[in-house]
Amino acid sequence: MYELCPETPADAPEVEALLDLCFAPGRTALSSYRLREGVAPVGPLCLMLRDDFGALMGAIRYWPVRVAGRPVLLLGPVAVHPTTQGEGLGALLMRESLTRAAEMGWQRAMLVGDLPYYKRFGFWKLEDVEMPPPTNPDRVLGLELVPGAWAGVTGLVERETGESAPGQREMRREGCTQVAPPDHSA
Repeated sequence: MYELCPETPADAPEVEALLDLCFAPGRTALSSYRLREGVAPVGPLCLMLRDDFGALMGAIRYWPVRVAGRPVLLLGPVAVHPTTQGEGLGALLMRESLTRAAEMGWQRAMLVGDLPYYKRFGFWKLEDVEMPPPTNPDRVLGLELVPGAWAGVTGLVERETGESAPGQREMRREGCTQVAPPDHSA
């Protein structure tokens, strides 16, 4: 079993260590990190998975951004500890967090990533949405949490500048649940 919990500020150093372990040096120089600077994450969607011993096995984060003045969730990063990669924990974090995002009223999400991996969650290449350089436009992907939510939403991705983005809340430990490891036999 795993414990699925929202990330708290106290968890940040441990989550950052997992991200450092999973991603190449210099990850914070990416354009997506510039969109996050000085902006609070969407706390209820920043989730962690811990094993029976309390070790952090996976984490996912979301940040508010704007495209054409409309609120958009910027998904990422999502990371799974190398010892459990390939076991479906990343997919579990993706599905759970996207379900929660829809329940919170978010309409659209985006990320910078590999389409072959993320298309199984419903993401597709966004043709007319531009991340700040030097992002490869082929890696800018979107997902509609509400049908038609990306229709007419084009342009440059911008930092959220409002005091509170839709669905943003303080990050705190509540709502932890026990989840079974993904079943690969189905």
